[in-house]
Amino acid sequence: MAKLIINNENKKSKIAPEIYGHFSEHLGRCIYEGLYVGENSDIPNVNGMRSDVVEALKEMKIPVLRWPGGCFADEYHWMDGIGPKNKRKKMINTHWGGVVEDNSFGTHEFFELTKQLGCKTYVNANLGSGTVREMSEWVEYMTFNGVSPMADLRKENGHEEPWKVDYLGVGNENWGCGGNMRPTFYADEYRRYQTYVRNYDASKPIQKICCGPNSDDYNWTKNVLETCFDHTPAHFHGFMDGFSLHYYTLPETVDDWNFKGSATEFTEDIFYQTLKRSLFMDELIRKHGAIMDQYDPDKKIGLMVDEWGIWTDVEPGTNPGFLYQQNTMRDALVAGMNLNIFNKHSDRVKMACIAQLVNVLQSVILTDGEKMIKTPTYYVFKMFRHHQGATLLDSTLCNNSNVGAGQNELPKIIESVSENENGEITITLTNNSLEAAEDVEIALVKDADKFKVSEAIVLKGRMADHNTFDDPEVVKEESFKDYREDNGLMCTIPACSVLMLRLKK
Repeated sequence: MAKLIINNENKKSKIAPEIYGHFSEHLGRCIYEGLYVGENSDIPNVNGMRSDVVEALKEMKIPVLRWPGGCFADEYHWMDGIGPKNKRKKMINTHWGGVVEDNSFGTHEFFELTKQLGCKTYVNANLGSGTVREMSEWVEYMTFNGVSPMADLRKENGHEEPWKVDYLGVGNENWGCGGNMRPTFYADEYRRYQTYVRNYDASKPIQKICCGPNSDDYNWTKNVLETCFDHTPAHFHGFMDGFSLHYYTLPETVDDWNFKGSATEFTEDIFYQTLKRSLFMDELIRKHGAIMDQYDPDKKIGLMVDEWGIWTDVEPGTNPGFLYQQNTMRDALVAGMNLNIFNKHSDRVKMACIAQLVNVLQSVILTDGEKMIKTPTYYVFKMFRHHQGATLLDSTLCNNSNVGAGQNELPKIIESVSENENGEITITLTNNSLEAAEDVEIALVKDADKFKVSEAIVLKGRMADHNTFDDPEVVKEESFKDYREDNGLMCTIPACSVLMLRLKK
């Protein structure tokens, strides 16, 4: 039997709501068909945005949305996506499938979508193939409320008031698709570009995000920060607010990106290998965080894990460049593990955006024409939403056994615990075992006898269980009853499951 000790007297860092963020790129059917169907579509929509998808995302409590990429961001020229839609430039999406991008979803449409969602905005600007002037003018177009060429142009295009840009990424993956730059070169470019990202409204500052490393490239982190912090500008408020990290879990290989393994057909060994590779996120945060501590000991710069999740082979018969993959209970456990990890590192991790929102990679929603289904990953985000803005509590798992074998061995239970401003405690746990349930005793250090379970939800199934358009509720959240409160709190967590418990006085 495992024992979870919660020291609710030891309150730690605030869990930024943005840790539960999402990513939408002009890739495959994420934007078009997934989020945006156009005003004239037979699919119910509001100003072109799919009503069913918007409502599902609001229910999940999406806190922030990143757009337009991704690799697409560093070939995106924002002026192509404004003005009358029949006059917008068409371009070839060279990164994703070689299809024609008609730019019918642009700046105005993005802000319309985030308005409907009620979430914060994260705009990724073009450093790789763009210019300082282009980035500066886009910021002016979006955020300036006075008289200027770009503000006037925005008004001519139908939006009188400026928008709020909460976060701006100064380039994306500039070590790769964003220009194949060396770290010191990118860092100097970052210094130059960010200078011209003006805060036109001091009450609504834009948080600037610097391009961080790919996975375990610690050399990138060290050299970028060393160059940025040279000659003191990085110490000035607003020079750098975030530093990104990208890490994808490849289930079956780390060497050949053309073979990553099936999303739905895998062995038990591959299941545990996938989870162990996903657990690598904890080491990445600790090691990159240690480098950041040398330059930012007060942790004012957030580590923004703005691309993460499982990346498998595409579904058979679909366009390889569209990255459409199914979503199983394995994905749910990967999501639950990572969100628990982010919570426990919330002193440094201030944002995370799973890739991607709809129809691409580890999506929370899949669509097919007018049909929509929620994936197992969707239900995990919905279950975990109570952590948003809460305070992390110190928690320790005792007698926690391991599952898997050899190099794929990992802890059976992974947890995090938080308390909101009303004193309600949220506990989230994953049982990573395919075979065995686990009895867990939950012990609060303070007022244990005063807290009772107010809500209990579980997501469970076999490792490859997934929802389809013909059978959309194979995996869904269920009320959890297998707990006892007569002599302390005891619960039995099913095998291959994600559990959420809420406690109130």
